Amino acid sequence: MQRCHWAGQDPMMCAYHDHEWGTPLHDDRALFEFLCLEGAQAGLSWRTVLAKRERYREVFHGFAIDRVAAMSDAELDALMLDAGIIRNRLKISSVRDNARASQAVIAEHGSLDAYLWSFVDGKPIRNAWTDKSQVPATTAHSDRMSKTLKKRGFRFVGSTICYAFMQATGMVDDHTVDCFRHGAR
Repeated sequence: MQRCHWAGQDPMMCAYHDHEWGTPLHDDRALFEFLCLEGAQAGLSWRTVLAKRERYREVFHGFAIDRVAAMSDAELDALMLDAGIIRNRLKISSVRDNARASQAVIAEHGSLDAYLWSFVDGKPIRNAWTDKSQVPATTAHSDRMSKTLKKRGFRFVGSTICYAFMQATGMVDDHTVDCFRHGAR
């Protein structure tokens, strides 16, 4: 079975590629989770974050936006001692900040889903890359998303992170044309 190059032979990465990456996602909680996990990945490999995802879900209350927004400074400080997540104070505190920014977006737009998908006009961008070297790290769409999210108080949402988020959540189909998942929905 032909997969995108980045999945390699690692069973966890292959499962993620085969069942999640690039699948259009429209659940506010799940979109919030991916936005936070992509931010946690900054400077690291996705494999590192994926291996810690279950613990992230535990310590951040299943990424329930309202519950995370209500986390205290003490709760966040305690997470600095948890080896099950990436112990970076700025990345940890950004999850609560992003939850609070998400609440404001939901209050204004009705859902995080409607707001985030508006950056791609509500439908996936389907690319037809023939080689991994063609896949960009950023696009005009991710630049716009990043700039707008930052203005709204989101953190760890640079353009590269936003593009990875768009790929992961199916806003962009960047499976190469030789991948069995290309164009599959």
